[in-house]
Amino acid sequence: MTQTVICMKWGTRYGPDYVNRLYSMVQRHTKRPTRLVCYTDDPTGIAKGVETFPLPYIELPPEKTWLPWRKLSLWQKDLEGVTGDVLFLDLDVVVTGSLDEFFDYEPGHFCVARNWTQPNAGIGNTSIFRFPVGGHTYIYDRIMNECERVLQTHRNEQIFISREITDMKYWPDAWCLSFKRSLLPSWPLNFFMVPPLPEGTKVVAFPGKPDPDEAMEGRWPLKHWYQAFYKHVRPTPWVAEHWR
Repeated sequence: MTQTVICMKWGTRYGPDYVNRLYSMVQRHTKRPTRLVCYTDDPTGIAKGVETFPLPYIELPPEKTWLPWRKLSLWQKDLEGVTGDVLFLDLDVVVTGSLDEFFDYEPGHFCVARNWTQPNAGIGNTSIFRFPVGGHTYIYDRIMNECERVLQTHRNEQIFISREITDMKYWPDAWCLSFKRSLLPSWPLNFFMVPPLPEGTKVVAFPGKPDPDEAMEGRWPLKHWYQAFYKHVRPTPWVAEHWR
């Protein structure tokens, strides 16, 4: 049976190279037949092996349209090209281990990474999640019907999802790690030590900065000059090994 991984690409934050790298990583880290479906507003440059479809419809205020709130469009009854349990991956993740187990774990449930910044708050991080298509349509219905109220009472989409779904399951903690929160040595060791990759890690998420290419090269873009005193990452070779 073919497994389905999905992703979303909109705007200019990530180019088609991110989709193509994700496709390559998915193929290398699955033993079963696995397809990658990308919902996007611009399929230009995306590899032929990736199945592309238009972004699913959702109504959001202009200032939220191109933020992660758009992921809530995936929770409507029907999604073009996909059915059953599908695995969602953000474009900026690095796959470092087998993905097959993500399809076997707690089938039929919404499964998600535990949020690394609030590990005990009952919040999932939607960089890596699996869900049954059409299984929780009330999430989509509520954002469409009560958009203003949802946006006022929830700081981001992953908090909203976590509060709405009652049968949420977490991936085993060792499977999904955050580059900044789980792997980057604390200050001042980050100036001297390369972030490690623990055995058993399957997916590393890169929310915010640095992006995978920046971590690979040891770059951390800064908004303010004084951040150079604490925001630093050593060149990280294992990112280059896997992010290709």
